[in-house]
Formats: sequence, C-alpha cells, structure tokens
Amino acid sequence: MKKIFLLVALIATASTQLLFAQDAKTTALTSLMTSYYNIKDALVKSNSADASTHAGEFLKAVNGVDMKSLPAADMNAFMAAQEKLAFDARHISESKDIAHQREHFANFSVNFFKLAKVVKLTDKPVYYSYCPMKKSYWLSAEDVIKNPYYGSQMLTCGKVTETLNK
Repeated sequence: MKKIFLLVALIATASTQLLFAQDAKTTALTSLMTSYYNIKDALVKSNSADASTHAGEFLKAVNGVDMKSLPAADMNAFMAAQEKLAFDARHISESKDIAHQREHFANFSVNFFKLAKVVKLTDKPVYYSYCPMKKSYWLSAEDVIKNPYYGSQMLTCGKVTETLNK
C-alpha cells in the first residue's frame, strides 16, 4: 500500500512540475505578445510616448526570456528572431518621432509574425493584417482593422490576410 501511495505521489509531483514548466514558457512568451499589442495600440492612437514606453517594455521582455526554459524548436526560432526584434524595439523605444517608430514597426511586425508562426505565443487568434498604402503588415488580437501606420488618418485601411490559432 505504501508503494502505491509513493508512486501516486511521485506521479502527481512530476505532473505538477511539468504543468508549471509549461506555464513558465507560456508566460514568458505571452508577455512578448502583450507588449507587441501595446506598441501597436499606441501607434494606432498616434501616441509616440506610449509606443516608446511599450517598446522599452518589449525590449526588456525579449532580452529577459530564459532560453533554457524553451523547447528546442521554440528556442531556435526565438534565437533567430531575438536580435531583429530587439533592434526594432530599441529604435521604437528611443524615438519620439511617430514616423520613425512606424518605419521600425513594419520590420518589427514581419519578424514577430515569423516567430508567431513557429512558436505558439497565445491560444487566442492572431490576425495578420496588411496595409496596401504602406505595403506593410501588423498583428492584431482582433479581426477589426485598426491601422497602426496611419492612425486616425486611415484607421480602417487594410485587410486581414492570415489568421493563426483559428
């Protein structure tokens, strides 16, 4: 009877540790998704100060991801994108010029989408939208178009071209 009890306790402990390890991965990478959306939302509102602040938060998060906690495939995809994401986030964070921020946001979005296609950053749908005037893409948590490249000038310009996590 003691052996069965110990075996059950061991299995329960192992299962709990596995669940917490998965939650840690989800939390670390989910924070990147949240920070990305915060930058995008600030650009939609043409608020360069908020875009700068949120890009600084993204930069801290992307540099703070514990690579060892990621599965090998996720780690490889993240390592390939990390430097590019950090580069554009740094430029957005250091600038108060909305045009300059939006210029870097275009590259930032392409690189972030490449990561999101390989690594599941969220269980919710991720909408990849395209602005034909800017010829650039962005990611959104909603399928309603709110263009970060032109803000209120052309708020609804664009279309969803792809959806992840349908």
